[in-house]
Amino acid sequence: MLQPRLLAPMRALERAIVPSVRSYSTATRPQSIFPRSFTAPVSIPKTTPAIPRTLLPFSQVRFASHASQGTANRHSRDPAGKRLGAKRTGGEYVVPGCIIFRQRGSLWFPGDNCAMGRDHTIYATQAGYVRYYLDPERHPDRRYIGVVFEKDGKLPHPRNAPSRRKLNMTTIPRAEPVEFQSDLVASIDESGTQVGSVEAVKADSGPQLRPGYMYREANWVIGRAAEKAGIIAPSYNRKDRWLAWRKRQARAERAAQMKSLKGKKKSSKKAK
Repeated sequence: MLQPRLLAPMRALERAIVPSVRSYSTATRPQSIFPRSFTAPVSIPKTTPAIPRTLLPFSQVRFASHASQGTANRHSRDPAGKRLGAKRTGGEYVVPGCIIFRQRGSLWFPGDNCAMGRDHTIYATQAGYVRYYLDPERHPDRRYIGVVFEKDGKLPHPRNAPSRRKLNMTTIPRAEPVEFQSDLVASIDESGTQVGSVEAVKADSGPQLRPGYMYREANWVIGRAAEKAGIIAPSYNRKDRWLAWRKRQARAERAAQMKSLKGKKKSSKKAK
């Protein structure tokens, strides 16, 4: 039950609201579509009745309880930049694996001592200095990025010119082979070891050899020496237990020898 102190304000509020509600109901009451006299003008009811000033403080305003449609995808339409472009300038020192240029598509191609990743990123494969250049001999329109080892080096290299490759090594012409080289052969006899030079031996069906080199038969011929001499190895007999015992004994002796050597190594380490 309401207390006496609250009755007066509630009655005042009722007096202010009830007349306005009655006027609103009469204003929005539908009128007859066909009036008594067709000559009289047809009155159109008001769709938006006027709200009295007394109800303005009590009118309700609805605010949106969630974000408007499309706000959730606003960031996907304007993503962050991917930081494409040159990361190293011409003449800058780089190390293997250093990214030189990021791109979408092959705007630049890898040149000397460079490679391209699967996202078209060009990176260095050797340590050196960056060079941006054109190579009409390889392609008339393509632009290349390369790495040189010297600070004043230039790209592209002239055709058939020596250039450095991996391990920073420069190609140089090979030394001329020596025309003649004396060879010494050692022989042992009753008087001792003697060293001297021998003449080249010419094989029956072979080329002339250098001094100090002698003819040697092929391996397959040497392997048949026992067969030529009439030496035949006895066939292995699985039932020969004496031979099996000797092999087993040899394996055991070998294992014991290796075990003793292993123990000596451990003892020497502990002594240190």
